[in-house]
Amino acid sequence: MPMEPSYTYLSDADWAARRAALEGLARRCALCPRGCGVDRTAGERGFCGAPGGLVISSLFPHHGEEPPISGRGGSGTVFFTHCTLKCVFCQNWQLSHAGEGRLYRPEELARKLLHLQARGCHNVNLVTATHFLPWILPALQRAADQGLRLPVVYNCGGYEREEVIDLLAGIVDVWLPDMKYGDDRPAARYSRAPDYVAVNRAAVRRMFRQVGPLRCDEEGIARRGLILRHLVLPGDAAASRAVLSFLAATFDPEDLTVSWMAQYRPLYRAADHPEIARRLEPGEYAASRREFLEAGFSGFLQDVERLDDAFVIDFTTRKEEALTGEPAPAPPSSLRTARERRSA
Repeated sequence: MPMEPSYTYLSDADWAARRAALEGLARRCALCPRGCGVDRTAGERGFCGAPGGLVISSLFPHHGEEPPISGRGGSGTVFFTHCTLKCVFCQNWQLSHAGEGRLYRPEELARKLLHLQARGCHNVNLVTATHFLPWILPALQRAADQGLRLPVVYNCGGYEREEVIDLLAGIVDVWLPDMKYGDDRPAARYSRAPDYVAVNRAAVRRMFRQVGPLRCDEEGIARRGLILRHLVLPGDAAASRAVLSFLAATFDPEDLTVSWMAQYRPLYRAADHPEIARRLEPGEYAASRREFLEAGFSGFLQDVERLDDAFVIDFTTRKEEALTGEPAPAPPSSLRTARERRSA
């Protein structure tokens, strides 16, 4: 497996073609499945609320992701503002709903990415980036031309257009999507995405065909592949069993790495929905985890009893730690592999 990031093989013509295609999608915005049709290049705003140009809240080495992403040096996370889903329980609601962040020029982002590399981060982790792709690609190309050699992790809600996924082939090395729901009813209720399930399943299949199973280097750091995330909600409100059924019917469990998460907190407007206005009970996650293991999947699991709120970031105070030298956040929880669980 080549250890150099995929984008190092792109020609200037390749970069230009991707940028032109994404700019075309932004002019009558179809960057995400909502297809608002507004002219983002002229500053018009659609469902996500994003303007033309880049809006970023925070950049720092993040130590709370899955072990192949965070490693020892941390993941070079870039938290973009606004979101195409706006979930009512979003733990990053200050970004997705409240718009916390500031405008960046592509050349400024390029410098920050190079600084994250200098800090020893293992990757560039783009968090909810789709609505800013026409402005992110120039930053990535500039950084690559100036020596960036970190793999690109695309950390998203899984609500993606296949056309856009194809345009990111050869740029994204590691796909890190959510599969939030197994039923469209909670998707409509909590994320205003009544077509989420079909869109998400097609997107995940496309991502997997593009990069294949997770592959790591000799230090266990992800270099290419897919890690799928699912957050278990109280009362099986996310239809986790349906998610698991789809995965079992679609993928060889040996090929798919899944992060089966328990860190739900009733944040933002979750209190408006009584069925999810509480934390996940240990027994609920234990039952879901048991089904996950019985299906033969490998990946990462969490211990409800050991979870605290350290993973909930206050983005009004976490700005550019990568530049100020402040410490990165502590890991949010105990993430252990499913294989470790089976042998414990």
